[in-house]
Amino acid sequence: MFNIVLVEPEIPANTGNIARTCAVTGCSLHLVEPLGFSIDDKHLKRAGLDYWHLLDVHIYKSLDEFLVKTNPELYFLATTKGAQCYTKIYYPPGAYLVFGKETKGLPESLLHKYPDKCFRLPMREDARSLNLSNSVAVMVYEALRQHDFPGLK
Repeated sequence: MFNIVLVEPEIPANTGNIARTCAVTGCSLHLVEPLGFSIDDKHLKRAGLDYWHLLDVHIYKSLDEFLVKTNPELYFLATTKGAQCYTKIYYPPGAYLVFGKETKGLPESLLHKYPDKCFRLPMREDARSLNLSNSVAVMVYEALRQHDFPGLK
């Protein structure tokens, strides 16, 4: 029902945890290269455990390729710079929840191109950011909650 997009993820354990979240919720996982690890990385597979057969994974060579192959009307960009709180947004079926790399977030050029698509998770002012896999889980379950958790028991 939803698409989780990781732009240039760097930490295999985070991506593994996110893959597991996608597997148990039925979300598709989109990975935008370059990745900071190999898809075969043992840490990535360990975090995803035995859920890999449940995943629908798409890999893109670049952000430009992702942008060409997907619908920008369905983008929702996670950023600490977002003006909107994630709970104030309606996520339509097929939405792309887009997250940036752990050390830098999403590229400024993307945020400037889609300013009305930027959202944030509330946190203390003196904190830098929430862990990527935790952020994804919070967002996925909010989007699913809005649709009464379709297909989940």
